[in-house]
Amino acid sequence: MPSSSSLDIGQYPDLLLRGPARLAFVTSTPLSVAEGSGTYVGISQLARSLQEQNIWVQIHAPACWSPSFTAKRILFNLWVAPRLRRGRYDWVVGFDLDGFHYARKKDSPYIASIKGVIADELTNERGAVRAALRLQAALEKLAVQRADVVVATSRYSRERIVQAYAVPASRIVIVPELIDLQVWAETDPPSPEAQADPPAILTVAHMYPRKNLGVLLNAYALLRDASVPFQAWIVGEGPCRRAWERLRDALDLRDRVTFLGTIPRRDLVDRYRRAAIFCLPSRQEGFGIVFLEAMACGKPIVAARAAAVPETVADGETGLLVDPEDPAALAHAIGGLLCDPGLRRAMGETGRRKVERYRADRVAASFLATVRSALNGQPSARRLTHMSPGVSPVAGGEPVGSPSAGGGG
Repeated sequence: MPSSSSLDIGQYPDLLLRGPARLAFVTSTPLSVAEGSGTYVGISQLARSLQEQNIWVQIHAPACWSPSFTAKRILFNLWVAPRLRRGRYDWVVGFDLDGFHYARKKDSPYIASIKGVIADELTNERGAVRAALRLQAALEKLAVQRADVVVATSRYSRERIVQAYAVPASRIVIVPELIDLQVWAETDPPSPEAQADPPAILTVAHMYPRKNLGVLLNAYALLRDASVPFQAWIVGEGPCRRAWERLRDALDLRDRVTFLGTIPRRDLVDRYRRAAIFCLPSRQEGFGIVFLEAMACGKPIVAARAAAVPETVADGETGLLVDPEDPAALAHAIGGLLCDPGLRRAMGETGRRKVERYRADRVAASFLATVRSALNGQPSARRLTHMSPGVSPVAGGEPVGSPSAGGGG
């Protein structure tokens, strides 16, 4: 991943020692929970946490609508590259494929932060969607190959980047996702009166095929047939919602399973608090921010033993992991937890303790330290490093905290 810049580190000797003051975040992911899903949550929370540590962050995102998300991503990257070069940032952080064109002729260190490996995600898609993702994956490959540092959220994602994009593992660092515990955590569990009756199973997902909710609905039919009392809440939107609603109706689960769509965060926190179990049997996750949310709320988790999930959910400690294609095993795990309040409580308490390692300020500090250390080890990045002039807004971007920069999660 050679650099195309010829800037001399001798002109700017101290930035690697003192750390960055100005960062550009480049993302074509929609700046909303409904459209941007967990990627938006992670980006916005990292930006806010860095700002709280006196790092100025400018978010660059598309301002126009397009019927083709892939076309919008490409055009946005062509448009934003010269603006990034004029901005004199200490680092430019591009998320997923974003920044690939800037990195062709960069004038500051470029960090490719991969939230979800597109080449891995497309394996669950078909037809036109898969074709569009193939093109996006090719651009993401350019981004990581041109980057000075590549950041993955898990060991699983690092392995997939190595395999799919031919990048040496030594060029990839791991920084997990983060969570604002002040939003999600409360000291005391909700009172028994606040718990849903019958006990509720909560799922939160942007409804892509890889979220695997068809298997979950079949597991719910097995629980119903076994006369297990429960209700299920499914939060989120996405291209598979209508098909999964039709499957729910075909399985005669309308009185048990409710699709809630996108709901305000206050209502989502309330659903987490009142649920007995959190369940999401994804076939593919680069990390899984929703698992952190469940742990922060003291909820045991039932999930699939797949992708990066075992790195986030400790099987037998904070939850139970099963084969992603086995509805009977999924039903057995859910049913076992529903029948054992003591086990639910113990797993929830363990989750509360373990989620502390993902606290926003800790992970943001780790992001800065890990990337800076990696840049110190990259001669090409050291040549690119420069001092920043005074802080000022950049055309085409939004400073964190402005209305269009969004809130979160």
